[in-house]
Amino acid sequence: MERPLALSEPERRRGLLFLSLASAFVGFALVLQMSLNSNFLVDEIGISGRQAGFLEAVRESCGIVAFGILALLAGLGEPLVASIVLLLVWLGLSAYAFVPTYAWVMAMSVVWSQGLHLWMPLPSSMALALAEPGRAGARLGQVSAAGALGSAAGLALAFVLNQLGVKIRPLYLVGGGAALVASLACLGIPRAIRTPKQKLVFKRRYLTYYVLNFLEGWRKQITVAFAGFLLVRVYGAKLPEMIALSAGIQAIGYVASPRVGRLIDRLGERRVLFFYYTMVTAMVLCYAFVREKYVLYAVFVVDNATFVLAMAITSYVGRLAPRAERTQTLSMGVAANHVASVAMPFVGGILWSVLGYRWAFLLGIPAAAASVAVVARLPKVRALTRGPAGVSSGMEP
Repeated sequence: MERPLALSEPERRRGLLFLSLASAFVGFALVLQMSLNSNFLVDEIGISGRQAGFLEAVRESCGIVAFGILALLAGLGEPLVASIVLLLVWLGLSAYAFVPTYAWVMAMSVVWSQGLHLWMPLPSSMALALAEPGRAGARLGQVSAAGALGSAAGLALAFVLNQLGVKIRPLYLVGGGAALVASLACLGIPRAIRTPKQKLVFKRRYLTYYVLNFLEGWRKQITVAFAGFLLVRVYGAKLPEMIALSAGIQAIGYVASPRVGRLIDRLGERRVLFFYYTMVTAMVLCYAFVREKYVLYAVFVVDNATFVLAMAITSYVGRLAPRAERTQTLSMGVAANHVASVAMPFVGGILWSVLGYRWAFLLGIPAAAASVAVVARLPKVRALTRGPAGVSSGMEP
């Protein structure tokens, strides 16, 4: 039986506070990179669709490397590991202010991306460790909402600075500074949250989780690698427009994240994910066939906002995996996600160059269909009930 984490209630509250702060500042840093990226690559570096896909494939390969590095770091306090890896995000993002060529962009993207991918499974693992029984979804939503709030603050500052005449490159120094603050915030999380040293976890009982992460990685790159690039390269979206779109995305995320977390607790992962991948199918078709610029702006906002629904994948494995296996299992999910995240932009970039951008987006259709089929096999979750001891939940076969 899993041994509960020996933390007092004040320690849990303090841990959640500092984890939320770290998530907020990482959100601040990451949203600057995401909102500036397409305009930076097109206007400052002048890359093609094929180069964009190759850059994203190389950057996402860091997720596979992270899988092995986190295994080597098992046994250390997760907050300390998080603090160290966020220093890489600080270094790599700050360097974007000075990179002169595509090759330098790729090199620095590997630095910050490696730090980010090492960070990726840690907030979920720490949030699950700090969550009270039956409130895993709510705590995941709380941390996600903090990230969205930090992202909104980052976008507001970027928009103001851009209107004051600040160019793209100095904004990367601001993003790097936020990552440094997040690194310091992690030092306030209880270091009792740690993963015992053991072999990497690959078990048949988590196979559905691995498959969902693989398909989610494929779906993710439709948006991350090509959607924003489409708006800038093909439809001429300017930096203030991209910042405004990102602001809308983060506003929706801030409002929706805690509500989605509670919805997952109440309805279960299967229903939430079925709706999610049905939406994905519709949006991929819009990217491929819609020609109206402002309709595509709306699709871009909705598309990015629906990423919050993928929280149900983490909630699903949180119900299955004991704490001793949780971080390694989450890391295996990250690795599966990034196998697809490397392959998809590489293939999509070639298709963009040879056949046109439409085919890069149509690659998402088989992934969305497969996701719906896998989600149909997830167990149903009984409605949560509240008794004298608190909240309880169960899963039906």
